[in-house]
Amino acid sequence: MIHPTAIIESGAKLGINVKVGPYSYIGHDVVLGDNCIIESHVVIKGPSTIGSGNHIFQFASVGEACQDKKYKDEPTELIIGDNNVIRECATIHRGTIQDQGITRIGSNNLFMAYTHVAHDAVIGSNVIFANGASVAGHVHVGDWVILAGNTGVHQFCKIGDHAFIGMYSGVNKDVPPFVTTTGTPAKPAAINTEGMKRRGFDSDEIMAVRRAYKALYRKGYSLDEAVASLADDAKQFAAVQQMIDFLDTSDRGIIR
Repeated sequence: MIHPTAIIESGAKLGINVKVGPYSYIGHDVVLGDNCIIESHVVIKGPSTIGSGNHIFQFASVGEACQDKKYKDEPTELIIGDNNVIRECATIHRGTIQDQGITRIGSNNLFMAYTHVAHDAVIGSNVIFANGASVAGHVHVGDWVILAGNTGVHQFCKIGDHAFIGMYSGVNKDVPPFVTTTGTPAKPAAINTEGMKRRGFDSDEIMAVRRAYKALYRKGYSLDEAVASLADDAKQFAAVQQMIDFLDTSDRGIIR
């Protein structure tokens, strides 16, 4: 159902069973998949491609031009997967030509009220942004990550799968997979044991990740020494190898 006060520009493509509430606006270069729900007073601009089953709440701004001062109205994109929930007053911006030109978001994510995803960010799937959490431009966030309330992530940072960014954390370096943070600037606090249990990791793999965390943060090793000490566990446990692979691709260095 399309409310009569909604504005759907010519050229917009809406899938089947899409609902658009009062006073919402959908631009001419927006593609909406099946079974999406767009509540009242939502603005969606493009080029944006949004998958099926997404629910966007009132006063959200999705696919708007970015806030980078270098941006000169180039036709960059936003691509969003399926079954995401985007709550009140969230803002998600398109990419820039200084990167790949695309802001990309996966599926099954929850963006709570007043969250922000800046230009060229890459967000995985099954991620939670709690109220007020924000990521700057070019940030990469892995799968199953939780950003607690009012956290902020500096541009170009990477956050590994299953990390938990603690409330009010200010992240200015990369956060390895499975690590939890606290404070500003963000510091390592522990591993995300509870999250790993919920997602089916067995006790042996959790213990191996705990050993990896101690090597990185508790034994006084250099980064190279820590990685070398993990060689045997990495052969047996995919989660440890995942941590090592992340360290190898870190450009900003990890929080320590």
